[in-house]
Amino acid sequence: MILIKNLTRLMVVTKHATHLKAGDKAPKFKAKDQDGKEISLSDFAGKKLVLYFYPKDNTPGCTAESCNLRDNYNLLLKKGYAVLGVSANDEKDHKKFIKKFSLPFPLIADTEKEVCNAYGVWGKKKFMGREFMGIVRTTFIISEKGIIEELIKKVDNENHTSQILK
Repeated sequence: MILIKNLTRLMVVTKHATHLKAGDKAPKFKAKDQDGKEISLSDFAGKKLVLYFYPKDNTPGCTAESCNLRDNYNLLLKKGYAVLGVSANDEKDHKKFIKKFSLPFPLIADTEKEVCNAYGVWGKKKFMGREFMGIVRTTFIISEKGIIEELIKKVDNENHTSQILK
């Protein structure tokens, strides 16, 4: 059992859903971003990619995580990273979230959960005694060659960039 502190609430993830590990080839994907533009893993060939999965736009933990990446975006770029967020929100929700918080990177609208399932981040969660399926907050650091270098399963929303760059 993994306890995840999400700002003011406690979420229990009964078992982390992902089957992927460092050294695995990152699953290929094609999905639409907030503008309806198709994005695929191959678009990031030759670049390191921070692929972060988060539960929902405009929630406290997801906002803190996204804003931490925003605030450190130039540093991440200097270190050679591209950043791409994924949640099950639709394009319209993502557009509002990006505008409200001035996010400089794209967000994939994975409403059908195809990317989430490929990366194994759709799983059982428990909050206030209620069990439900949802995105288990996870970040994948993917190499220039499409290999998973690192998984961050216990994301520190407010200090996520430090976790990535450690």
